Amino acid sequence: MSTEYEMVVGLEVHSQLLTRTKLFCRCENRFGAPPNSLTCPVCLGHPGVLPVLNEEAVRLGIRLGLALECSIHHRSVFDRKHYFYPDLPKGYQISQFTYPLLTGGLLTVRSGEGTREVRIHRIHMEEDAGKNMHAGIRDASHVDLNRSGVPLLEIVSEPDIRTPEEAVDYLKKLRQILRSIGVSDGNMEEGSFRCDANVSLRPRGGSVFGTKVEIKNMNSFRFVHKALLFECDRQAQILDRGERVVSETRLFDSSTGRTLPMRSKEEALDYRYFPEPDLPPILLDPAWIEEERARLPELPQERVSRLSREFGIREEDAEALVLEEDLSRYFEEASEAIQEFAGKGGWPVEQGTLRLVNFLLSEVLREWNRKGAGILVGPLSAREVSHLVSMVVEEQISLNQAKDVYAVCVESLKSPREVVAEKNLFQESGDEALGGWIAEVMAENPGEVQSYREGKERVFGFLVGQVMKKSAGKANPQKVNRMLKEALSR
Repeated sequence: MSTEYEMVVGLEVHSQLLTRTKLFCRCENRFGAPPNSLTCPVCLGHPGVLPVLNEEAVRLGIRLGLALECSIHHRSVFDRKHYFYPDLPKGYQISQFTYPLLTGGLLTVRSGEGTREVRIHRIHMEEDAGKNMHAGIRDASHVDLNRSGVPLLEIVSEPDIRTPEEAVDYLKKLRQILRSIGVSDGNMEEGSFRCDANVSLRPRGGSVFGTKVEIKNMNSFRFVHKALLFECDRQAQILDRGERVVSETRLFDSSTGRTLPMRSKEEALDYRYFPEPDLPPILLDPAWIEEERARLPELPQERVSRLSREFGIREEDAEALVLEEDLSRYFEEASEAIQEFAGKGGWPVEQGTLRLVNFLLSEVLREWNRKGAGILVGPLSAREVSHLVSMVVEEQISLNQAKDVYAVCVESLKSPREVVAEKNLFQESGDEALGGWIAEVMAENPGEVQSYREGKERVFGFLVGQVMKKSAGKANPQKVNRMLKEALSR
């Protein structure tokens, strides 16, 4: 990415709401049904039909406003947004323009070694359009209107984002909030969390915005990162040639990692907004807002602070745990077991907690992403994983052995203690046994011992290997290293 220019990014996120029915009709709000099977005259845009607002969608909007510290407007208005496209049966979309439900708000993201506040410009309610279908269809396109009328919140940020990493962190934390408060499932693969980016460059240190380009079709965090990197480089090359960036909408092609032109935005499209005549203004009772405030669960950032404070872990680690709410609950349950094992074993609970966090964020999270949350049930309970970690702390098995045991457990659904016993993996950590093997190796290899004492430290690995061989791999390698060095220095 060019160091001469500064990237300026604003994000527009469309999040489908977790309602049972659509925004203005009783059709089921569900993904995966056969095409056009969840439709009625209202969401198909038949003449003469009247929309009726889904109260649950408004409630979910209020919840997001509270979580993001937005201004919740006691009066908001629906508008008609006119454009013509095959997936929009009415020829207009019911949205909000002049008087949205929410404005303002903040989301704090990681920026290098520090943080940056990204301001929310507005959040408004609207209905989703249908979906054009092209794949596998020759010389034609089909339209599935199951998604038509599904309730959305469009969350528009200010242009406060400066790097692809900040953009990804913003999206992850926004999705995390939506999921934790039950507003959206945030499933990018199913289209319930969709993102467009407005990108421009300006000379680093400058204050005037450059020409904005909109990027669409980014359905994963990785694709958002790749699209922003490519677009930054593309615009930088244009500016370096002394040319002008064209205001346009571009699509991200995931197969090539490039953005491609879609349509020009030099002439702004006139949506001819006007108030929706078939829907009255939304008037919110302040008491309803306060009821929702009282019902809000612990928010992700609050949980991060609590985990960091209660368990003495780094905020970065707490954030990684909280990104998956189920994983953070799993950590808290496992931490209770660690405290119990630490009490029985007489070792510092902080040592076990640190080992546990590292194990969860490496081994468990890898399997979580590969197989899903199902790996956290059955024999692989939080307590069992804590027992596995405690065996590492007590030097009964090595960390590498613990990783191997965990991998076997995931596939076989056996408990860690069963696998350790079956494979006879318990390490020998007793001073007497280790001291005996070390003494035998030193007696059998006097030349290597003398070479080490004369400064040839490379032979140390050979001597460790001989001790491990004598123990048939049972000796605790960390303790062997420590005791062998002590014996050689005498």
